Amino acid sequence: MKRKGWLYLLPALLFLGVFMVYPLIDVFVYSFEEGYNSASQTYFGTGLYNYSYVLHDPYFLQAVKNTLILVAITVPVSTGIALLISAGLNAIKPFRNLFQTIYFLPYVTNTLAVGLVFMILFQKTAYSEGLINLLITCFGGSPVDFIDGPYWAKMFVLCFYTIWVVMPFKILILTSALASVNQDYYNAAKVDGTSKFRTFMRITLPMISPMIFYLIITGFIGAFKAYSDVVALFGTNLNAAGMNTIVGYVYDMLYGDSGGYPSYASAAAILLFFIVLTITCINLLVSKKKP
Repeated sequence: MKRKGWLYLLPALLFLGVFMVYPLIDVFVYSFEEGYNSASQTYFGTGLYNYSYVLHDPYFLQAVKNTLILVAITVPVSTGIALLISAGLNAIKPFRNLFQTIYFLPYVTNTLAVGLVFMILFQKTAYSEGLINLLITCFGGSPVDFIDGPYWAKMFVLCFYTIWVVMPFKILILTSALASVNQDYYNAAKVDGTSKFRTFMRITLPMISPMIFYLIITGFIGAFKAYSDVVALFGTNLNAAGMNTIVGYVYDMLYGDSGGYPSYASAAAILLFFIVLTITCINLLVSKKKP
């Protein structure tokens, strides 16, 4: 039986080994090869110079700053809003499936298409200030260039866009989790005269906490891998816009205008791997300590 089980697992193990484990080991080796040339497959030494260069590169430090801000804002905000919306949907029995479908639509829409819509909403042009700026001026404010203007404005648009894109999936998962909670707990709470807020805090949250931590962990990983969203809003020259991410930095080192440095890209990729691994382990430890 054991041999048959391993035989069933063999295709998946081969796939993981060839497409995930081997590339990771290969990138790890490249990150220590100094001056690696992909054309001639040669390098002039091994050491930690690639890591030193990346950690002192202002573009990489800017990318780390942008990514950390994006993660710190979008993950808790999107999860919190999704939880509130899911709780509202769970309380509305009629048309609940219809509302779920409506909320899920942004998730199945092409990322670049949504990004272009957001760029039209926020970008100032020669013919228009943009719809958002029109609303701001209606309330007595001054127009803001959200795409080419100050850093805080561009970060606001990126965070708003990211929350908009990831929230539908979280709503779907949390709505399903809320629907699976045993109704006997709620009936017992009603008999005891427990308020809705206390019921939510004492029954609902503990029952769906594993799903919440799952969404937080996957949200952290997804936010750290952000790249296409930023390109959709600010174009391909993210370094000039000051809005590059760690994944964007890796791509630039491989294929961008400053490309041709696979050793630097490998070092940045390994650093990203350890950052994500560390945060994931911390989240798992925190989730295990929760009752």
